[in-house]
Amino acid sequence: MSQQRRGPLARFRILDLTRLRSGPTAVRQLGDWGGDVIKIETPEALGVSDGWGDSRLGPDFQNLHRNKRSMTLNLKDPEGVAIFKKLAGTADVIVENFRPDVKFRLGIDYETLRVSHPRLVYASVSGFGQDGPYANRPGYDQIVQGMGGLMAITGLPGQGPVRAGIAVADSATGLYCAIGILTALLEREESGVGQWVQTSLLESMIGMLDFQAARWLIGHEVPEQAGNDHPTSIPTGVFPTSDGHINIAGAGAQQMWERLCKAAHAEHLLERAEYKTGKLRSVNRVELNRELSEITCQHSTQQWIERFEAASVACGPIYRMDQVFDDPQTRHLGIARQVHHPELGDIQLVGQPVGLSRTPSEIRSATPGRGAQTEEVLHEFGYTAAQIQDLKARLVI
Repeated sequence: MSQQRRGPLARFRILDLTRLRSGPTAVRQLGDWGGDVIKIETPEALGVSDGWGDSRLGPDFQNLHRNKRSMTLNLKDPEGVAIFKKLAGTADVIVENFRPDVKFRLGIDYETLRVSHPRLVYASVSGFGQDGPYANRPGYDQIVQGMGGLMAITGLPGQGPVRAGIAVADSATGLYCAIGILTALLEREESGVGQWVQTSLLESMIGMLDFQAARWLIGHEVPEQAGNDHPTSIPTGVFPTSDGHINIAGAGAQQMWERLCKAAHAEHLLERAEYKTGKLRSVNRVELNRELSEITCQHSTQQWIERFEAASVACGPIYRMDQVFDDPQTRHLGIARQVHHPELGDIQLVGQPVGLSRTPSEIRSATPGRGAQTEEVLHEFGYTAAQIQDLKARLVI
């Protein structure tokens, strides 16, 4: 094997049939913790991009597909399917995010594979679920941000729907999928049997709404756009400074509100009847925010941070992306991880945001070229050099 596998998941083999973002996000979690990930891609000679076009060397693809081995396999060819099933017989996990009907047409669905491999954990990611009225609709992050309720609560009041600045539905789905896979692997240790893990962008988006969704389910309250304000806890939001802006948070709580007013030399606000309670501050948020803004714009962001931190008032700067990675705490945490790529040289990727004391995550290898380890993998399964050349000639690999 061309890369040494380490980490708490090193004993697991994962076959990766995913493309775009949600599925690869799930598989990345397994690869970063040491899983032996074999990424199955379409042979280049067939002219299929697997959804990535010409962006393979771009930052997005590189960040999503590290810690994998890549092999090409034509799953529309019966022999390609036969090879895949041979690989599947040794796999612990298969992850796919085809449209729900595709895996059945190819004959690589969970029910088919589990007959000969009952320990298999098979994970399916879709836009809207494996069945139901929308099952065969194509799932895209922005579509689901709208259908899942996020766009209706994002943005300034009255602005109209606004998408979030990241692919929330895609990324959340990948993370939920990874949790499901790990849960199934843990359960397998007790039962000895795998299972079918299913998640969708729509379910994940609704799950990420959390308290906003609960406001409707429990209180039948329809959340509206609140802009930079917290939906219920005021003052929490963005305030102007003499050289930019600052975030202030948590001041809906009475003690934090009192500390904020004292640190800002705005004790007169504590005497105002319309600001006496958290509920009143929320109702009168427009006037309260206006008054606070007149105060915060008198000093710089750094001056306010120093003053508020001394008074235990929650606050923080608002960074551009370059400033995020230049911040001393970000550098200390080391979430930007370096890896060497044969074409791009030394690059940095976004590491795992969770740490384990004995078996940390590791970016062991950069994203491979398409099919870079095809021969290596096939040799592991007993194919000879002559057989591999024959498969290449017939575009099976």
